[in-house]
Amino acid sequence: QVQLVESGGRLVQAGGSLKLSCAASGRTINTDAMAWFRQAPGKEREFVACISWSRINIYYADSVKGRFSISRDNAKNTMYLQMNSLKPEDTAVYYCAARGSVSYLYCSRSNSDYNYWGQGTQVTVSS
Repeated sequence: QVQLVESGGRLVQAGGSLKLSCAASGRTINTDAMAWFRQAPGKEREFVACISWSRINIYYADSVKGRFSISRDNAKNTMYLQMNSLKPEDTAVYYCAARGSVSYLYCSRSNSDYNYWGQGTQVTVSS
């Protein structure tokens, strides 16, 4: 079992930046595919970004491409999401997710493909 804890969410003005962290415990996530999803009020959870454990494959949602950057530090058992040029429509609860026992290239955009989830961190972008 792996436990995931997100941090770094807060209120920020439009155009600002935030860096979210997802710290894993219980076991190493060095061979897990990892991802960020978000859910805005009244909307379904949506894909933001994912990264394979080899870091070879990285995918972004079109809505965040060029503004967000996903990364991971396997030595710290932690994943990150650097968010720049934030917009009010980025307001949501951000969740990190993990899936183990996958190939080194695996990176999925589907939330049903991940079996470990954090509790989420709130990001609010004011206009």
